Amino acid sequence: MNNLLAQLIEINASEKELQWLDTQNIKDNKALQKTFVLTPRFISKKEVEIVLEKPTITKPKYGTPKTALPNQNPNVIEKQIWTLDRAVRVLLLTNVQNNSEEDYCQTIETLFETAEINEAVALYTALPYLQYAEKWLYRATEAVRSNMGPVFDAIAFQNLYPAKYFSESAWNQLVLKCIFNDKPINLIKGLDERANQNLANILSDFAHERWAAHRTIPPQVWRLVSKFITPTILEDISKLFDSENIQNQQAAVLVCKESNNQAAKDLLVIKQKHLAFDIEKLSWKDLQG
Repeated sequence: MNNLLAQLIEINASEKELQWLDTQNIKDNKALQKTFVLTPRFISKKEVEIVLEKPTITKPKYGTPKTALPNQNPNVIEKQIWTLDRAVRVLLLTNVQNNSEEDYCQTIETLFETAEINEAVALYTALPYLQYAEKWLYRATEAVRSNMGPVFDAIAFQNLYPAKYFSESAWNQLVLKCIFNDKPINLIKGLDERANQNLANILSDFAHERWAAHRTIPPQVWRLVSKFITPTILEDISKLFDSENIQNQQAAVLVCKESNNQAAKDLLVIKQKHLAFDIEKLSWKDLQG
């Protein structure tokens, strides 16, 4: 993570920005905290593409000739867009000195306690890469309850931390908040792996409430019930098949294809004869947006 992020910063930063980074004498965690706070004064909010998986590269030195990252690396499986100052802050956080657990954790806690919104976004983005990972569980679940959109998005989307460390109830709360606020759940890391029966049941109840109010439910939501079919959920899927909305029909197809429930598979055999689209290459990506 450190090496790759440093190279990405080197590629995208201006010479003036790199010179400022070079002049930072980060001899201890106090100095790092100061640099973390000062970063947006000297580093732009230019948007840059961040590669999340770590290809094999050599560690760069600021100021050396800029070279392109490899375009086709089997380890690069996901990219996202950050601002450059956010990238620099995340890099700083991965370099907090671990002189002792107490000193390390106090350094991070101090930054959390004094963080304005953009500093908080960087802190939550960095959670998967911090040491003493379980120490930050309270902070992470606190972000899920946040009313600040960028803070919630930083923990919810493309962040490895919740899937690895959240309890089932905390995980379900994160997913449900995304759904209730019409946020794209496909950006949640570990979405399919952390699906569970309790969440499936809640989503079925949520669908019934929406339908009773003559409102719709995002078709992507149904991906979370595939492995947890109950008689009630099977009735929900049948309702989707009978909907005039083609995306509802497609969601029903995908649920049945992914399910190990024989009744769901039998339902697909019956309903697919009346569908006006090809089900063979259908995927949940077709229902994003």
